[in-house]
Amino acid sequence: MTDCQGDGEGTMSPMELFEKLNAQGEKVRSLKSAKAEKAEIDAAVQLLLKLKVDYKQMTGQDYKAGCPPSENLIVSNNGPAADDCDGEDLVDPWNVSASSTKGVDYDKLIVRFGSSKIDKELLERIEKVSGQRAHHFLRRGIFFSHRDMHQILDAYEKHKSFYLYTGRGPSSEAMHVGHLIPFIFTKWLQDVFDIPLVVQMTDDEKYLWKDLTLEECHRFTVENAKDIIACGFDVNKTFIFSDLDYMGASPQFYRNVVKVQKHVTFNQVKGIFGFTDSDCIGKISFPAIQAAPSFSSSFPQIFGGKKDVPCLIPCAIDQDPYFRMTRDVAPRIGLLKPALLHSTFFPALQGAQTKMSASDPNSSIFLTDTPKQIKNKINKHAFSGGKDTVEEHRKYGGNTEVDVSFLYLTFFLEDDEKLEKIKEDYTSGALLTGELKKILIETLQPMIAQHQERRKQVTDEMVQQFMTPRPLNYKF
Repeated sequence: MTDCQGDGEGTMSPMELFEKLNAQGEKVRSLKSAKAEKAEIDAAVQLLLKLKVDYKQMTGQDYKAGCPPSENLIVSNNGPAADDCDGEDLVDPWNVSASSTKGVDYDKLIVRFGSSKIDKELLERIEKVSGQRAHHFLRRGIFFSHRDMHQILDAYEKHKSFYLYTGRGPSSEAMHVGHLIPFIFTKWLQDVFDIPLVVQMTDDEKYLWKDLTLEECHRFTVENAKDIIACGFDVNKTFIFSDLDYMGASPQFYRNVVKVQKHVTFNQVKGIFGFTDSDCIGKISFPAIQAAPSFSSSFPQIFGGKKDVPCLIPCAIDQDPYFRMTRDVAPRIGLLKPALLHSTFFPALQGAQTKMSASDPNSSIFLTDTPKQIKNKINKHAFSGGKDTVEEHRKYGGNTEVDVSFLYLTFFLEDDEKLEKIKEDYTSGALLTGELKKILIETLQPMIAQHQERRKQVTDEMVQQFMTPRPLNYKF
């Protein structure tokens, strides 16, 4: 994950951060009393929440106005205090950390982000309109939140199609299994609704945030595109593009970028994304580039210049700040707001408090891992919800809410009845942690081996075909 704090906050003392919090709190109050624009107030509140999380990580204490930190305070460099307090979860496009061992509180996040829960009624409607049983990611609450999904379905029922937009930030050659989640789900959406898809490869973002050369970022784009293509996308309905290539080749795309840039202030991006004065100007302007694919006019070769084709974005909830900004700007530049479907985070092997990191090989199961590596990583590193001894486990049972092997099975074991039986057996104590890990190993090993086999069939020519701007087959 990239570090969205730049070099600013890391060099602050607890007292300086406390004073910054006081000033930000005052700013929020003055904006509210002046009845400022909602977007500006939201941006200021987001920055306030982020500063509170930084303060807690630095001091181990919750921020309270009028209660400055002790001068004798020992500053912690080890992240948040290890208690299970009712603190704020930190969720932004570069950092995810939860205050509870159960992971992020998604119900609270829905309230904080102002999205809507995917309820039974919406699930039934998706099944009715698509004519298919809902994907297990929907049934199990892995995709749990949305913005304007009902409007997408309204349009589809009136025979007005839509398109899908998702993306990948290519920071390394190998992707991990968590990276597959949006693509597995997007493939299902493409199949059941028979619609076009654009996939943005943000190689420019990775160059701005990581210590990588432009050439490395572009090479990672091509390598990651092979993994995405191996998910089975239809070349006649899918356009994968590198920002480094497409921005210079598509005047309409760049014009939409500039329109968004004009309508978002520096204060707003600081508030939404936590940028500081130490961040390079490329970071500050990048959100407009991630916004542009939300608009059909960015792809004239696909949509023939139409501005009114609705867009649906399946993504993890940490990407939502980009699209809150996009949805705020869209009406002001005469374009449609994109709709979204949000997923939960795929947990690290070490537990649900953080998401997987491509930079820590033991936090992830990579798509390049051998069967032996998969087995060893799960046996050695997968956080257990079981008890310390077999006797205790048989008596009290395990906790599926924190057990990583069970959490992984909710993503990758498609059989609902089998999953429910595993849950019953583990919580009753009939199934031991080692046995649960064995089930996960036997689920992941063939899945990843099959993916590796499909990836081997993806040639450089196929990648070129997917990445060439061209018309796509769709029915409007």
